[in-house]
Amino acid sequence: MKVIILAGGFGTRISEETEHKPKPMVTIGGIPIIQHLMQIYALNGITDFIVACGYKKEVIFEWIEKSNFGDWNVQAIDTGLETQTAGRIRKCMEIFPEEDLLVSYGDGLGNIDIQQSIDLFKNTGALVIVTAVRPPARFGLLETDGTLVTHFAEKDQAQADWINGGFFVVSHKVRGFIQANSESFEFTTLPGITQLGKVHALFHDGFWKPMDTLREKNELEELAKLSPPPWLSL
Repeated sequence: MKVIILAGGFGTRISEETEHKPKPMVTIGGIPIIQHLMQIYALNGITDFIVACGYKKEVIFEWIEKSNFGDWNVQAIDTGLETQTAGRIRKCMEIFPEEDLLVSYGDGLGNIDIQQSIDLFKNTGALVIVTAVRPPARFGLLETDGTLVTHFAEKDQAQADWINGGFFVVSHKVRGFIQANSESFEFTTLPGITQLGKVHALFHDGFWKPMDTLREKNELEELAKLSPPPWLSL
C-alpha cells in the first residue's frame, strides 16, 4: 500500500520553526520529522510514499530531489496552498482511484503496528481505520481534600481518554465522501463516515508523541538520541 503524508499545512502552532519551511521538514536529530515518520512505515515493510504538499512546497520538492532514499519510492504532489486535509487526500486518490491507502499527518511519531491496522481494515469491512492513542501528559495532577492538596504528580496517560493519533487506513471509496477541497478530514469526513458505522479504531498503548509545540519538538530531540528512538521500537 501507498502512504499519503499530509504535509501542506501552515504549522502556525510551532511558528518558531515554520517561517521558512513546512512543519514536516522541521528537523529532529538532524533529519526532518517526515523522514522519521517514513522510517516507521519502512520498519513495517511499507516504502511507497506520496507527500501531499501545500505551504512551502518547494522545500519538500528540493529535499526529495537531493535525498537518497535507497529502495524507498518517494514522490511529492502539490495539493494546493489553501486545501484542507480531506481535499489533499481526495487529490491523491484521484491519481490512484482504485487503491486503498495509508494516511498520516506529517508531525507525529509513534511505534504503531501498521500491519495490525491493515489487518483490522480487512477484517472489519471498515472504510477508515484510525489509530487511537493516549494524549501525552501535559499538566500536573492534583488530589485534594477540601482545599488541602494531598497528592501532586504527573498525570497518568492511562487516565486520559483516547484521541486520534493521525495514522489511518483509508478505503478508496472514501473519495466519494469528500465534496470539496475546503473540507477537513477530521471534522467533516470522519464524522460522516462514523455515522454509517464504518470507522474502526486500532488502540495503541505504546509510544506516541505529536510535535505541536517547540517544547514537544525539543522533547523529541532528546528522544532521538536513544538507539533506537522509541518510535522505532516495535
